Amino acid sequence: MAGTAGWFRPFGRTGVKVSPLTLGAMNFGADFNPDRTEAERVIAAAVDAGINVIDTADVYSQGESEEIVGRALRGRRDRIVLASKFHGQFGTGVNDRGNSRRWIHRAVEASLRRLNTDHLDLYQVHRPDPDTDLDETLGALSDLVRQGKIRYYGTSTFEPHQVLEAQYLARAGGHVAPSSEQPPYSILARGIERALLPVVEQFRLGTLTWSPLAGGWLSGRWRRGAEVASSARAGIMASRHDPASAANRRKRQAAEQLLDLADAAGLGLVELSLAWVLRHPAVTSVIIGPRTVDQLAGPLTAPSIALDDDLLDAIDRIVPPGVTLNPADAGYAPPSITDPRTRRRAVPRG
Repeated sequence: MAGTAGWFRPFGRTGVKVSPLTLGAMNFGADFNPDRTEAERVIAAAVDAGINVIDTADVYSQGESEEIVGRALRGRRDRIVLASKFHGQFGTGVNDRGNSRRWIHRAVEASLRRLNTDHLDLYQVHRPDPDTDLDETLGALSDLVRQGKIRYYGTSTFEPHQVLEAQYLARAGGHVAPSSEQPPYSILARGIERALLPVVEQFRLGTLTWSPLAGGWLSGRWRRGAEVASSARAGIMASRHDPASAANRRKRQAAEQLLDLADAAGLGLVELSLAWVLRHPAVTSVIIGPRTVDQLAGPLTAPSIALDDDLLDAIDRIVPPGVTLNPADAGYAPPSITDPRTRRRAVPRG
C-alpha cells in the first residue's frame, strides 16, 4: 500500500504528502487504554502499512499519549508527519491552558520532551479561546515556525469565520499562516459541509478530520432490535452517547439504515463510513483511532473503496448534506451559543 503512487495526498499548499489515513493517538494511555505495549504495536503496524501521519495532543491522558508515541517512533521519526495539539488544561495552574503566547511556548517545550523529538511537523490549536486575541496566538506560532520547533501549524474545530480570520490576520500581521484545520466529520455530523469545507478549499488548507465513526455510532454494532451494552463514553459524554436522548435516537435510526446500505453493498459500515469521508474533495486525511492491531485492518481498506453515486445519493437521503443530527457532535460550541448574554440586548434603565 505504501508504494502505491496514488495513495498519498497533498497536505494543502505545503508540498508535504500524507497518507489518506492518520493514526489518532487519543486512545493511547490511561484515559482509554493503559496497555502501552499494545499501543506501540498499533503504531508500528500503522507505520508499516504506510500511514505516515500520527496525531496526538498534550491533554490525551495528560501527556501519556505523547510519551507512548515518542517511544514507539524511535528509529522511525523521520518517516512520520508528527502532529500534536495544545489548548486544554494541563496541570493545576490558572495559566496552564489556553492559546496565549505564554502557554504556547511552555506547552510546545513539554510536548517535544515527551515526544522525544526536536520539532513537530504540525502543531495545532486544539480549540478556539475567546479570552485570547487570535493575533497573539498566530504570532506565537509563527515564532515557533521561525525557530524551527514546528514546521507548520493549524487549527482544530474552529468556526468557519475563525479559519477565515486567521488567514487574513496572518497576511495583515506578517505572520506565517495556518496550514490546516482539523474538524469533526462523519455521515452523522455533516455540518462542516455548509461553510467550513468551502473555506478550507478556498485557502487550500490540509484537512485532517476526526470522529469519522461518530464516536462509535457507525461501528456497525447498532442493529435493529439488538440490545447494545452501555459504553464508558455514555458516562463521560452523555450528550453525544446517551442512547436515550432524542438526538441520539435519531443517530441510532440513521446508523441502522446506513448499516442496511453497507450490507447491501457488501461492505462493513466502518469501511463505508471512512470511504465516504475520504470521497469529499476537501478532505486530506481521516483520523482513525484503533486500540488494537486487529482494529486497524478494516480501516486500511477504506482508501481503495470506490462508492458509486447511487450509494452516495442513498446516504444523502438518510442524512442530508450539511446536517448534523446531534449538535453536540460539532465538537465546539462558541460563546454565541453557550452564553445567553451574547444574544440578549441589555434593557435600558430609567
